[in-house]
Amino acid sequence: MADLTIRNLTATPLELEIVERFDGKPTSGGEHRIKGKVSGVFKRSNVAQHARIKGESRDRRELSIPLGRFETRSTDVQAPEPGREVVRLTFEFDGHKYQVDVPGESRRSLVMKKLDGGPHEYTVVYVTNGACVSIYSSTHLSSWMKELRDEWPLTALSIPGTHNSPTCHVALPSVRCQAASIREQLDNGVRFFDVRVQVNSDDKKSDLILVHSAFPISLTGTKYFHDMLDDIYSFLDANPSETLIMSIKREGTGKGTDQQLSKWWTDPRIPRLGEARGRIVLFRRHANDDSLNAEYGGRGYGLDCSSWPDNCEDAPTGGPGLARVQDFYEMDQSHNIGKKIELARAHLERAAERVCAAHPSPGDEHKPFFVNFLSASNFFNANCWPEKIAAKVNPAIIEYMALRHGEAGKGPHGLPVGDGSAGVVVTDWVGLDGDWDLIRCIVGWNARLQLKE
Repeated sequence: MADLTIRNLTATPLELEIVERFDGKPTSGGEHRIKGKVSGVFKRSNVAQHARIKGESRDRRELSIPLGRFETRSTDVQAPEPGREVVRLTFEFDGHKYQVDVPGESRRSLVMKKLDGGPHEYTVVYVTNGACVSIYSSTHLSSWMKELRDEWPLTALSIPGTHNSPTCHVALPSVRCQAASIREQLDNGVRFFDVRVQVNSDDKKSDLILVHSAFPISLTGTKYFHDMLDDIYSFLDANPSETLIMSIKREGTGKGTDQQLSKWWTDPRIPRLGEARGRIVLFRRHANDDSLNAEYGGRGYGLDCSSWPDNCEDAPTGGPGLARVQDFYEMDQSHNIGKKIELARAHLERAAERVCAAHPSPGDEHKPFFVNFLSASNFFNANCWPEKIAAKVNPAIIEYMALRHGEAGKGPHGLPVGDGSAGVVVTDWVGLDGDWDLIRCIVGWNARLQLKE
């Protein structure tokens, strides 16, 4: 077996002090049902094979391996044999001890046990492939922005998002993209929302219909934009530290125009976090009404992404420095999912290379959003419907972020690392059966900004 690599992806130094080894036996449960449903994709992704401790410790070793903030260390600790062994790791920080068993009893992330009431919370992702233990700072996902300084531009943040965000209802398999409601997504850390609306020429703003392409998002009744906004406003009232970005695009069969959608206003510049707290930032994929183009000194309203690149691998959109987009979505064969994964990894690498300043000098304000869609589909191929693609892509991205993201030269193109941001990562089918690990991995990278304070 390989030796363990440990990545401390937190803003606190840690020290590995004790390693204990136990016999283990494989466990099964809810994951078994999901695994069968998606043809064993989680096993292929090499996210940890789970096991349960059997009996007493058969080996105990005391040692001292310091792990600096955002430091990766190779160790001489042998990785557990998959399905047969469990290794218990005890870490220390500031006089307090924290403990975790790898692998755990399920494939999901692990929360370190506080042995003496320590003040910190840590989450662990164990990846069998690479024998890697990645440690993240646990955060309250409903208010994770509270920990970040007001001065950071939103482009500096690692922001989890969802594709066709409100499509969690009973619908055609090719239409549904999400497992959880908008409010559940907000409570679990999602902050970028991709929304498609149908506009009819005689509709008022409150009558905008939520759609996915030409299809309604629910087979049990029409869903409206204004109802979704009520849920969002309620969340922001309860969590004023948070902001969210909403991408709005006109789709559907309505005969309205882009101009009828532009009544929702906002400043057309990229804000700092402090300016945007408690607000929705409009990421506009529709044209403004002519009457609005003279506003803000002729800059119009909203962040203008109306000229969206189609099926792109890495393309600019919007005004100077606004966004670079990976949105390759056309799947003609299921094997193209491998290409999608590589394109998503490459865009994560580009986002990680960028350096943002909390107090940018003139001319340095326009660091772009890196918007990285993990979604894709093919209406005519059931193997390429959103749920099936997410079942392969999401675990692969968790694995990449735990093993390689933020490591200089370890990405697809061997790029250097700047701030280590993940950019805006837009996902399908997160939150299925309460599994928010991908969101936790994205949010966790914001801790790196604390090193620059």
